[in-house]
Amino acid sequence: MRNSVVPCVVEIENTNESLHAHAIPEGVMLRPGDSVQVHGAPWQVPYGETLRVECSATVTRAGPLTRAWTQLVALLEITELYDVGFQPKEHA
Repeated sequence: MRNSVVPCVVEIENTNESLHAHAIPEGVMLRPGDSVQVHGAPWQVPYGETLRVECSATVTRAGPLTRAWTQLVALLEITELYDVGFQPKEHA
């Protein structure tokens, strides 16, 4: 099956410590090239809040050509990570 609708957990945080959003489809293993479209999740969270919502998502499986292309591009672009430096967080 190329498309499937699955339950999904969306976690959004908009605080001084972190600004992130994670969509975690349940019961499906994502592979290179697959895409996920989340339905019914909020797109905004007020500053200082963290939100966890259960909703649904449509997972579209990549075909063999798209999967191979995604893996090739990922290998070629990994060299960009070599220029990243990590600095220790300043403690006040």
